[in-house]
Amino acid sequence: MGGSVKDVKSKAELDNITKSGEVVIIHFWASWCDASKQMDQVFSHLSTDFPNTHFLAVEAEEQPEISEAFSVSSVPYFAFVKDGKTVDTLEGADPSSLANKVARVAGSASPGEPAAPASLGMAAGPTVLETVKELAKEIGSSPQARPGLSDALKNRLQQLVASHPIMLFMKGNPEAPRCGFSQKVIDILKDETVKFGTFDILSDNEVREGLKLFSNWPTFPQLYCKGELLGGCDIAIAMHESGELREVFRDHGIDTIDSVDPKVSGSENGKGGITQSTGLSTTLTSRLESLVNSNPVILFMKGKPTEPKCGFSGKVVAILQEEKVAFESFDILTDEEVRQGLKVYSNWSSYPQLYIKGELIGGSDIVLEMQKSGELKRILVEKGIVQKETPEDRLKSLITSSPVMLFMKGNPEAPRCGFSSKVVNALKENGVSFGSFDILSDEEVRQGLKVFSNWPTFPQLYYKGELIGGCDIILELRDNGELKSTLSE
Repeated sequence: MGGSVKDVKSKAELDNITKSGEVVIIHFWASWCDASKQMDQVFSHLSTDFPNTHFLAVEAEEQPEISEAFSVSSVPYFAFVKDGKTVDTLEGADPSSLANKVARVAGSASPGEPAAPASLGMAAGPTVLETVKELAKEIGSSPQARPGLSDALKNRLQQLVASHPIMLFMKGNPEAPRCGFSQKVIDILKDETVKFGTFDILSDNEVREGLKLFSNWPTFPQLYCKGELLGGCDIAIAMHESGELREVFRDHGIDTIDSVDPKVSGSENGKGGITQSTGLSTTLTSRLESLVNSNPVILFMKGKPTEPKCGFSGKVVAILQEEKVAFESFDILTDEEVRQGLKVYSNWSSYPQLYIKGELIGGSDIVLEMQKSGELKRILVEKGIVQKETPEDRLKSLITSSPVMLFMKGNPEAPRCGFSSKVVNALKENGVSFGSFDILSDEEVRQGLKVFSNWPTFPQLYYKGELIGGCDIILELRDNGELKSTLSE
């Protein structure tokens, strides 16, 4: 090994290294990311300090198979592997945390040394430590390494992903793909005999970089169905081979090029689209009516809430859980009669389908839109499913949504004020996991929390529902070495 960083060019190469059981630390980076370049210097110095550890570099966008295997959604990203298993990860540009984690996983550079940033420089000398400190300061003062999307770009991306029922963002075009992964997805779509649109991300860097943030997916190609991300090359291959991709297309009303089967159509004269020509028996109709009314809220989905079999079903489950709604579910994959019959009964050709008090609400797109607009909450209150939440109840719910909860301006990746940035850095330096809420996004929460906490400024940090304080108090706790213990009592 000898203290150098090795570029990994394939999943097979990585597997050969990790199966040795030795400690492996992987840096996922991207050429467009300045923070990756800064952290690369730290990573290189660490490889010198820990010569008996494998330090590997993976270009996330160029190695989608590896990125997807480690669930990489942003860069820089670090994975720590020991005995062939991922034992820790680190997201973002945080030199001190990286040094801590390396020391913990790989062992101190010198016996008896603590797992702390000061362990840097044991092999490379004081210059290395100074470099890391300077980088930490530089990165800490530049929290917006991954800037947010402008409204104009967000609208453009939304229009692009929804411009075709099936939309593929790829390198090159279908006639001349510019990478093997894009070629594979093209072949899959052709094999599925569906019409699809494409966009060459090499032709527009704004779209290329913006879509990574928009979708929270760092690699290409990216395949969308009805505006929803299905995934990249590996996911498309797996779904195609299992037959799930065809089911998703069918359930979302995507016709094949040679399709001659008529779509299920409803009738104004029949309840829920039932007519004499539907072919539904009285017995099946009665069974379906019984099922949709079997619980105040019932979700017909693929799989079960603890193990959804498609992303669209998983999204609705997550929404219901966020709204704290008690619900029952029915796995349509276990009963073909119900699966096909309910499409006719509801005059809704795809899954999932959400019913409240026997009435169809819709599928994943509609439920998501209703949640964003507040309409879903209103219906749940009107139907007596949930009680109307008071502003105070909402604040209590937010404060206790995470053991350590930070109300700040902006978000941890892009703080919008220096005080918020300082608190974020203090928490990260101490290895504290925390939730956050951007008070700039909700004026009701912003003003209400001042009264609720009797604390007029932001940021505000809470632990187990109790206010710890603002920026000055947090920094004082950090400087006294009491921050981590205060947040773990």
